[in-house]
Amino acid sequence: MSAAAGSALTTKTGASPLGKRGVVADYAGEELYPGDLVAYAARQGNRVRVTDAVVLKVTTALEGGRLRPMLKVRPTGTESGFTARRSLRAEWISAEHVRLIQPGVAV
Repeated sequence: MSAAAGSALTTKTGASPLGKRGVVADYAGEELYPGDLVAYAARQGNRVRVTDAVVLKVTTALEGGRLRPMLKVRPTGTESGFTARRSLRAEWISAEHVRLIQPGVAV
């Protein structure tokens, strides 16, 4: 068993997800794939709420000379805040402040 395979921050293949090219990961280093349930911060007016969503598509976008990981997500309707969300439409978000809750919920 390699040293990377015994570490807490490893992928299914035993490699470190933080230095691996071609993989979009959350801020804790967990890989993100379509069908995963994630939590992210969403703005509503002047407030910020935490929202659960299912990942529909994972990609990157070149913005300002840097590759930015992007996710197309569909909110589940489970979120913080006392004002209800008006629509559950799919939206593009940056993966910068996303956290994986449960992998492979909707495949």
